[in-house]
This record gives sequence, structure tokens and C-alpha cells, in this order.
Amino acid sequence: MSSSPGSAAADAPAYVLRDDANGIARLTFNRPAARNALSMEMMASLIEVLGDIADDKTIKCIILSANGPGFCAGHDLKQLMGHKGDVAYYRQVFERCSQLMTSLVRQPQLVIAQVHGIAAAAGTQLVASCDLAIAAGDAKFALPGVNIGLFCSTPMVAVSRNLARKHVMEMLVTGDMVTAERAAETGLINRVVAADNLATETETLAAKIVSKSSRTMKIGKEAFYHQLEMTLDDAYAYTGEVMAQNMLAADAEEGITAFIDKRPPTWSED
Repeated sequence: MSSSPGSAAADAPAYVLRDDANGIARLTFNRPAARNALSMEMMASLIEVLGDIADDKTIKCIILSANGPGFCAGHDLKQLMGHKGDVAYYRQVFERCSQLMTSLVRQPQLVIAQVHGIAAAAGTQLVASCDLAIAAGDAKFALPGVNIGLFCSTPMVAVSRNLARKHVMEMLVTGDMVTAERAAETGLINRVVAADNLATETETLAAKIVSKSSRTMKIGKEAFYHQLEMTLDDAYAYTGEVMAQNMLAADAEEGITAFIDKRPPTWSED
């Protein structure tokens, strides 16, 4: 199954390809010649597909992957320069980008980035905005805007919520590429795997997520991001209430009963 923005010609290639199997939606960026740069159309397409999936009860996990030699080169600089001096257009671009990144965080399903090649600027921002990320050994990450006079201010928001401050600042002020191994060490990604095993390892993690209660996952993901912005006391008060309400759910009763009975749980949505 594929999806493309409504403004695209009927015979134009889809910006984002969608393939569903076993409760997993694989979304594949499909601008390989442009290194999957985030044009306005591509961002709109991805936002649209994420919206469709949000209401799809058959999907429990999403994988973001890419066609071509790299994951995502960031914003489409040629498109930006095609609107030279148009600050209203620039605002639209970065507002749409912010909408895309917050959509990933607020998506009810867990989202895994499957990264190969280069993820630069808004591409690194995409990785940081996903809930989990697995990268091939050849993957590299960068916030290189400083090299072209455009500080990576919006990518900084997502990345600084993943990494310690000094690690983020070094990426921002040097623009240097970071290896997959270093990205794992600093917390940008979960782990590094051999390129030949990248899809398999990502799908194995997705399958593990699919095996859990999707209602429980949704509750947990929402609470995780919400409590991050709270004080310690407020976070405990909030998550305590979340857990109290979660205890009333049918899946919690089933899961606890199954654990006591030493049997696999049967989730209510299955």
C-alpha cells in the first residue's frame, strides 16, 4: 500500500510508501535521488500517512525506513532557495516540520527508525523524534547547519531531548558527522547492527512490541513524554494516577491474571 500527497500528479511516484504486515506498518521514504530530503510535499505525505495509521486499530507499530543510499538528508535546500527571501514561506516550512516531528511523538503507535547511510539535520531530528532507533554500522548522523550558515535550531529541539547537553552542543557547533557507534553511546539510537541484518533486527523489535497490549503501549507512550516536562513531584503524581487508571483496564486485569496463572495473556484487541 502506498500513499502520496494529494497535490501530487496521479502518475507521480509516492513520496512515502506504506506496507502493512503482522500489525506493523513500514513507511519508506521514496525520494532516493534527493537523498530523501524533506520537501514540503514529502512532509505533508508523511503527516497524512501517520494520521491514517493513528486510527488504524490493526497497526501496533510503525517502522520508518528509506529507499536509496541514505535515510534522510534533512530539509530540501533547493526548494528553500527557490523561495529566496520569502520569510512567510520559510515559516510554513518549519511549522510543517514541527508538525511532523510532534506527530511522531504523539502517534499512538510506537515508531522505530531504521537508519542506514546519512541522517543529517532534519534527518537526525526525525531519528530523535522516533521512540526507538536501530542503525546499520555504516550510518552517520549530523547537525551540519552551521557549515552553511543555518544553525540547526529546530533539529536541536528533538536531539537535545535525547542526548546530554554537551554532546548536542558539540554536534551543533562543529557540524561533524557522528558514527553509528557514537550515536548509540550518546543515546541518539538504541543499537548498531550489521547492514545485512538491519531490516531483520528492526522487524524483530517491532514484532516484540506488537506482542504487547496496544492499549497499554498507548497509555505508556503518552505518559512517558508527558512526564518528561514535569517537576519530579508532579511527574510522580501524574504517573501514579495514570497507573491507577491503567489498573482498571481489561488488559491489565488479563495480564496480571495470566502472570499469576503462568499462562500467556490474551489481549482484548486480539
